[in-house]
Amino acid sequence: MAEEQVKTDNELDEQVEAIRRLALAQIRQYPDPVLRLEAQEVREFDGDLAQLVDRMIRLMHDARGVGLAANQVGILRRVFVLQADEDQEPRALVNPVIVERSDVVDDDDEGCLSMQGVVVPVERPVRIRLEARDEGGNPVTLELEGLPARVAQHELDHLDGVLILDRTTPEGRREAMAVLRQSAAL
Repeated sequence: MAEEQVKTDNELDEQVEAIRRLALAQIRQYPDPVLRLEAQEVREFDGDLAQLVDRMIRLMHDARGVGLAANQVGILRRVFVLQADEDQEPRALVNPVIVERSDVVDDDDEGCLSMQGVVVPVERPVRIRLEARDEGGNPVTLELEGLPARVAQHELDHLDGVLILDRTTPEGRREAMAVLRQSAAL
């Protein structure tokens, strides 16, 4: 291999960051009004849905996220993708519904691909049971705990037009709004 073909770590880091910025440019950013709209139930499990899921998984990976809801890419369909654990395959959940929540809750920091630079505390149940369909229309039931449960609840909130700004403390919201105003000014 010729010396000029070998990429340095800095070049690789720059390339990864460039890919991340391109992905984030395709993800709706606060205060885009679509983020406040409720997504509609998916009725057709077809090629269009499969393409949407593939695009969302690619964007989630490129943006360095662990979840992405369809309305974050401007599509008002009840679909989200998640991969909270690197060791597991990403998965799509269509028409998801939480059917059980634990009484035990945890307060932890959350960020959002639609609100760059914002990290706020959000209280959520630590365990949930979720029923949905996969992109092929097959029924799926998931028992999620810890980070995967948090990610699923965050993405399901997106499908309902709810943001982490709505779930955080008043102080967390003030700090988040300051970051968002500063980002808008740049």
